Amino acid sequence: MNMHRLVATLVAAVVIGAVPLAAPVAAQQLPDSTARRQQRALDSLATAMRGLQNRLDSLTRAANTPAANTPAANTPATAAPMTPRAAGAYMNTSFVGQTAFGWSSTRDVESLQRGDHDPKVRGFSLRNAELSLDGAVDPYFKAVANIVYKLDPNGETGVELEDLYAVTTSLPLNLQIKAGQFFAEFGRQNPQHPHAWAFADQPLVLTRMFGPDGLRSTGARVSWLLPTPFYAEAMLAVMNSAGATASFRSDESAEIHGATPFDRPVIGVGEMLYVPRLTTSVDLTDTQTLLIGASGAFGPNTGGATSDTRILGADLYWKWKSARANQGFPFVSIQSEYIARAYDTDARVPLDDATPTLLGATLKDDGAYAQLLWGIRPRIVAGLRGEYAEANEATYVSAERANRSRWSPSLTWYPTEFSKLRIQYNYDNRAGIGIDHSVWMQFEFLLGAHAAHKF
Repeated sequence: MNMHRLVATLVAAVVIGAVPLAAPVAAQQLPDSTARRQQRALDSLATAMRGLQNRLDSLTRAANTPAANTPAANTPATAAPMTPRAAGAYMNTSFVGQTAFGWSSTRDVESLQRGDHDPKVRGFSLRNAELSLDGAVDPYFKAVANIVYKLDPNGETGVELEDLYAVTTSLPLNLQIKAGQFFAEFGRQNPQHPHAWAFADQPLVLTRMFGPDGLRSTGARVSWLLPTPFYAEAMLAVMNSAGATASFRSDESAEIHGATPFDRPVIGVGEMLYVPRLTTSVDLTDTQTLLIGASGAFGPNTGGATSDTRILGADLYWKWKSARANQGFPFVSIQSEYIARAYDTDARVPLDDATPTLLGATLKDDGAYAQLLWGIRPRIVAGLRGEYAEANEATYVSAERANRSRWSPSLTWYPTEFSKLRIQYNYDNRAGIGIDHSVWMQFEFLLGAHAAHKF
């Protein structure tokens, strides 16, 4: 209110001050009748401005003085006042639509594109239509909700609550807590939604380690911004180990170990999933930035009564942007992640046999991707990604753990910040199957206000 009052006062002063100056000039240069009409108009404007100033003064006094019959006026002096919603409270509402059209040399596109938001069929795919809500709850919390709609290969609609969480905004000691359902901060791409991806599909190694939906569950995460002269942040998430994330207590984990999943009820903290992360960034020069991080995920799996999974990852992001950049272009960026998994199993019953012929073992997988982006000119980005995922030898060999690699060149055009067109070619090489070629064209649009993504 003080800012409004100051602005109104300044405007009124300028207008009122202009009255005595404008009148003589008008009288000298214009006929007498015209000068009188302009003088009356100036007088009316000055009167209106004074009335506006008086109204603002009245509103200011009313806001600062509670009425006699209001709760604030009747509250004893010793009672804590009610905390109002923050004056700057907001809510963003947006809808992101993403569709793809393409062709692949294999008829079984789903066996090739295993990520949940990847193209799934020859022809058209609609795998991500996201309704997003985010905003300030009060001075202490902000909240996010993301609801995703998608069509399966048969055209049936699926709906999932992808995110629903609250984040603190005013904890001391540079601490922050997130609670609800969310993507764990493991590496760089796992926490990102598909519209923030630099390519049309999910990296092979993320699908291998976490399943089609990525590492996502319900839980809580605490983060601490370290008191260092450069950015450094430590995080720890404690989450449910059951759900769609295949490496832990998931019904889909039979694709990894090939046996009937063990029933692993939650008895104590040992059946929870723990995801630590440490990340930092430094400015190498005025035009170059480097971010590095290390992550882990530790929890029980369904390969045995006491078996566990351990996943470790390292990630790197480097970006150069010209000192004479126009709209952020030109730029060059490199992003890479390496992830390794050790999946313990006990002696177990195969899905196709009633005898425990599968011996206990540690199934090891690892993989990586590296992607290069070149912002050629405003709104045009060329990209190239190379990646692989592989596994050690085991008694049970599944299609989920087959060795494979992929190369993907792409070209993306952003007509505006609200739309995106992309074309991408995939060269896939799968052990025991051979080479496949795919071309995908992607279109994306944004309606409404969408919160900015983390750098």
